[in-house]
Formats: sequence, C-alpha cells, structure tokens
Amino acid sequence: MSKYLKKLVITDLSKKLDGVNDLLVVDVVGMNAEKTHLVRKQLREKGLSLMVVRRTLAAKACEGTSLAPAFVSMEGSTALVWGGEDFVDLAKEVVKLNEDDKFPGFTAKGGVMDGESLNPDSVKAISKWPNRAEQLSLLVGQILGPGRTLAAQIKGPGAKLASQVKQVGEKQEG
Repeated sequence: MSKYLKKLVITDLSKKLDGVNDLLVVDVVGMNAEKTHLVRKQLREKGLSLMVVRRTLAAKACEGTSLAPAFVSMEGSTALVWGGEDFVDLAKEVVKLNEDDKFPGFTAKGGVMDGESLNPDSVKAISKWPNRAEQLSLLVGQILGPGRTLAAQIKGPGAKLASQVKQVGEKQEG
C-alpha cells in the first residue's frame, strides 16, 4: 500500500472516529464473507459500526485521542466496533456475538473506555453491568421508594379508620 493511500485511509478513519470516545477491538479472522455480513447486519440493527482495518493504520488514526490506548499492546488483525446508546450496550452485543457458535472467528480482543485500555476479560465484566436504561430505572425506583412508603404509611391508618366507621354504620343499620 502506497504512502498516499495509507494517508487517505488514516484520514478517513480519523473522520469516522471523530467524536467517538469508546470502542472495542475485535478479531474476525476465519469468518467468511457471509458470516461477516451477518455480524455487520446484527450490529447495524443495534446502531453499531464495524470496520476492519490494519492495526497500524488504526493506531496512527487514533494518535493523540482518547482511543489511542486501545492499540498499545494489540497484535494481529483488527476490526473496530463503536457506536450505540452507551458503552455497556456495545460490550453486551460484542460479548453476545463472541459467545455465539454461529460466529466462531469473532472474538473480543479489548478496547478503550474513557481513555483506559481494556482487555478481553474486562470487556466481559463490563457487559454484565446495567446499561443506561437499566440504571435510570433503578435510580427512579430508589427515588420513588421512600415516597411510596410514606404514602402507604399515611394512607394505612386512614383506611383502617374508614373500614371501622363503615362496620359501625352497618351494625347500626342492621
């Protein structure tokens, strides 16, 4: 590959990764075109992007950014996966594809999150975290919990008193 072509690839990749803070590095060696297409399709449905690129070119494109640590100790072929609503969703999808028997060549090699380099084990650990929507629902539940308890405590004695008044009224009518 000529230097001019390498420079074009690096520039294009830099533009595609502009604004991306987190990504995962995967390996797709051993997958035929049909399986790679299926992986890309599944990722696209989730709003994720996959790009197979030479590791050295990706490292040069990410120099000076928060993505640079992803390529520090990386070796071999490289495919980059990024996008989605949050990083946890990205990690969950990559781990799901990694464990799927239909895609035996798809393996997570690492990545970068908030400028910190990740290894395959940390990617698996992150995939078990609650995603943004789950975190918000937990937070809302924690916020509403005390209010719900207080409302039940206020309503309880009043309801008990109302049922006793009703019973007394029924006895007097009968």
